[in-house]
Amino acid sequence: MGQRIGKEQIKREKGYLYFLGKDGYMWKTPTKLNKKGKKAKVGTEKITREDGFMYYLDKNGYVARAKMKNA
Repeated sequence: MGQRIGKEQIKREKGYLYFLGKDGYMWKTPTKLNKKGKKAKVGTEKITREDGFMYYLDKNGYVARAKMKNA
C-alpha cells in the first residue's frame, strides 16, 4: 500500500487521468473517451519526487506514493 504525502485534497473529475508532473504539481489529462477535455494543472502543492516511488492520486483525493518493486 502507499503512503499519503500530500496535504491538499483534489476533487476528481470523470474522464481524466491524474499524474505528478516533472514540475512537482498534480496534472490532469483527458482520456481517449473525453474528446473535449484539456490538460491542466490541478494542484497548488509542490511535491518533491524521490527515485524508486510511483506517485498517484488516491481514492480520497490526496497525493500518495508507493514503492516500486524493480526500481
